[in-house]
Amino acid sequence: MFVKIKTAVIVTTLMAITAPALADEVNVYSSRQPFLVAPLFEAFTKETGIEVNVSFLKKGIVEKLTAEGKRSPADLVMTTDISRLNAIVEAGVTQPVNSDTLKANIPAAYRDPNGHWFGLTSRARVVYASKTRVKDGEVTTYEDLTDPKWKGRICIRSGTNAYNLALTSAVIAHHGQDGAKAWLEGIKANLARKPSGNDRAQIKAIFAGECDISIGNTYYMKQMMENTEQVAWADSARIVFPTFEGGGTHVNLSGVAMTRAAPNKDAAIKLMEWLSSGNAQEIYAKSNGEYPLKPGTKPSALVASWGAFTADDKPLIEIAKLRPASLKLTEQVNFDE
Repeated sequence: MFVKIKTAVIVTTLMAITAPALADEVNVYSSRQPFLVAPLFEAFTKETGIEVNVSFLKKGIVEKLTAEGKRSPADLVMTTDISRLNAIVEAGVTQPVNSDTLKANIPAAYRDPNGHWFGLTSRARVVYASKTRVKDGEVTTYEDLTDPKWKGRICIRSGTNAYNLALTSAVIAHHGQDGAKAWLEGIKANLARKPSGNDRAQIKAIFAGECDISIGNTYYMKQMMENTEQVAWADSARIVFPTFEGGGTHVNLSGVAMTRAAPNKDAAIKLMEWLSSGNAQEIYAKSNGEYPLKPGTKPSALVASWGAFTADDKPLIEIAKLRPASLKLTEQVNFDE
């Protein structure tokens, strides 16, 4: 079921694709919320005349593509998190795209070496710190979070959440499995409560005085600032960009991949290349509160106001492949219990 996105309007009636799509259309399976991608596709259609039909799937994209096989109407998949992008590739439901434009616009660190997926925007996994109870410079590294001084002061969502698993995978990449296990145990010992809720729930807990620091993605600050109820939560905390000892700040991606079926391959490549352009990157990053990847493009003024950071240099594909080990360690230490 697809939602057709046209210039400046979203048609809310869901339409089943019962015949091969027209050559001037692209069909997208997206796990991103409709309001985040609509401005992007509206601009693409206005510029190119190619219509974009979107099916919003919160979960189950891999299973759906696998079941549909060669009959799938989907041309592209848009999702978040490097492990999800990698899972789609490993399921055998994508195909490589060899595009000089994509290679020029998206740095090698943010695309699959074999061309199966390309990053579009990035987000940092940061510390949200109470403005009144945490001094500047008290936490500077991810390793700092295990310091006993934080006992009873940290809030975090489930350790098995995709974003936290990616962070733990990065810890494995830096410190090995024994080091990552010790890190998880150290954070667990410092928790103010059992892991629960989403990233914003942790910042709400800072506002309520239940904890002093939390871990979350940068873009949640924008989302809270645009929500009347949550502005006070955002105002209670500041973003701190921790680094790994000897490394940088952990980042993750939103990205796009071409399906193996791709009935509208040529139009789909045009959309992928357009998504990597400076104009599209800035539209997408601004609407999401994320960071554009194309060299020379800048984040929105709001995102820039949070401060600068240096992204960690561990290859994201390595982080993705460490996910099973990350999950195993998280379960071994009973992180959520």
